[in-house]
Amino acid sequence: MESVGYCLSALADIAMPRCCIVCGRQLGTRENHLCLYCSADFPFTRFWISSHNAMADRFNLSISRDMELFPETAGYEKYSYATALFYYHGEAAYKRIPQGLKYRKQFGEGRHFAGILAERTFSCSWFSDVDMIVPVPLHWRRRWSRGYNQAEVIAAEMAAVKGCRMEPGLLVRGRYTATQTRLSVEDKKSNVRNAFIVREKTAGRFSPTHIMLVDDVFTTGATMTACHHALRKFFGRGPRISAAALGFVSSD
Repeated sequence: MESVGYCLSALADIAMPRCCIVCGRQLGTRENHLCLYCSADFPFTRFWISSHNAMADRFNLSISRDMELFPETAGYEKYSYATALFYYHGEAAYKRIPQGLKYRKQFGEGRHFAGILAERTFSCSWFSDVDMIVPVPLHWRRRWSRGYNQAEVIAAEMAAVKGCRMEPGLLVRGRYTATQTRLSVEDKKSNVRNAFIVREKTAGRFSPTHIMLVDDVFTTGATMTACHHALRKFFGRGPRISAAALGFVSSD
């Protein structure tokens, strides 16, 4: 049966050739989304092997600064874990992975890489008790124009791998914000400050132990911190709140 499946895949590749999402090279029958060369050079962060890493440190620093601005959320805060699948550089072609999902509806590829992220993330003891995954929401206007939320695609696949709840309706974006792409660090923080709201009727049904926020790319941490702020304000000190993304933008 395996040989039959291989032959069918080979025939399909002849009829409709598949290309590497990174370099555009035609894929072989046993290659999936990435060619052998791009797979070998894949810029894994390997953040999942350490509970303290560059992304987590950036996230926690952003959270601590947020608490300085909003004293009502200050107090003891557990170190927030964070992980990403690969380093995202503007000049590197691997950026096409989240861009393909975000702008070109490449759902199969998005789920594929989200599955890889989930397998590595949930093999770690510090993520083993995640019982709720929450995608960073889009404002309804942006979701309507795009037709979907790319963070939901990633979150759904991660929740399926983990076997836990995914709650796309827990957080809502209460006001429309400018795209973060070309904003400075400080402007990004101002842009999303108080932009997210917990839907209380939905949240009131849950008592999560460990919430994982999910987005496509983690840059300054401003968006994740704004989401963290809204969740912490509603749930109090109870649950741990972590972050995960496909890409991590290095400051180097």
